[in-house]
Amino acid sequence: MISKDNACLIIFIRNPVPGKVKSRIAETMGIVNAFTIYQELLKVTHDTCLKMHDCSKLLYYSDEILTDDGWDNQIFEKRLQQGFDLGEKMMNAITENLKKYGSVVLIGSDCPYITMAILREAFDILENNDLVIGPAEDGGYYLIGAKANYPELFKNIDWGSNSVFNQTIEKALNLKVGLLEKLSDIDTETDYKRWKTVFE
Repeated sequence: MISKDNACLIIFIRNPVPGKVKSRIAETMGIVNAFTIYQELLKVTHDTCLKMHDCSKLLYYSDEILTDDGWDNQIFEKRLQQGFDLGEKMMNAITENLKKYGSVVLIGSDCPYITMAILREAFDILENNDLVIGPAEDGGYYLIGAKANYPELFKNIDWGSNSVFNQTIEKALNLKVGLLEKLSDIDTETDYKRWKTVFE
């Protein structure tokens, strides 16, 4: 049984600034549309995480902490990502929170297919596994969770490539790993249009 005392959900987001989010979508749909889509993804992520009443929720910004952006300061504890690359930033966030919580699950804001049920399943999987991973269709992953520190999982990974998931699994050979269903991130115009077709 998860609770706010022993489990936390970490949400990694980029500060929403036109021209600095969803660059691959911007290439085909323009900066303004890419920014609007990113805001839409943030809203979906926010609403899904808001339903998770039985775990602590920590929001990690990429550049600066915002206090009036719609993420309630009483519900989401706000922090800043620390590290050289994505791997180091995730590792630092997980390490920091494992000092307080028994289970830590981390997601981004690029996968609107994540549901409350999937998040709950991730915490459930951690009860009997060392690690939980949600593989993405592009070869990365949309979720990772752990009960202990495994810094090797975040080092020497080709972040942004289609081999992130496989490289991570290779580094986790000695761990008991539970997998969630494979989902799609929204990185391109095609990804976005497919998602809107499914949910509208």
